[in-house]
Amino acid sequence: MPETTSETRTDAPREITLQTIAMPCDTNANGDIFGGWLMAQMDLGASVLARRRAEGRVATVAVEAMTFLQPVRVGDVVSIEAEMLREGRSSMRIGLEVWVMRQPGNRRIQVTEAVFTFVAIDEQGRARPLAPPAQP
Repeated sequence: MPETTSETRTDAPREITLQTIAMPCDTNANGDIFGGWLMAQMDLGASVLARRRAEGRVATVAVEAMTFLQPVRVGDVVSIEAEMLREGRSSMRIGLEVWVMRQPGNRRIQVTEAVFTFVAIDEQGRARPLAPPAQP
């Protein structure tokens, strides 16, 4: 039964929506990857899921609960894993985990997590309703 709020919980699994390699040009003075670079990659990864669900343009409206667990190092393969947490009339809350594959040894390490909120928008940048969910 749907919740009494305007949002509904989805049961979609997490999926890799973006992968990239951390490069030297993205480092801070300590030689680690800038948190801002990582946040931008997360926004891109979340937008892949949001755009697909919205079937069009979306805008990031909030980032919450961002936690940096480990530094990202040059050469790490960065994987953004996203899952739809909730859908509202026009909004989507997307949970993200970021994992890296680190050498030597192909160690898989979680480096951060967050929740991003997107809103489906029309060509004038105004909020618009999401299309009905696709039926299996």
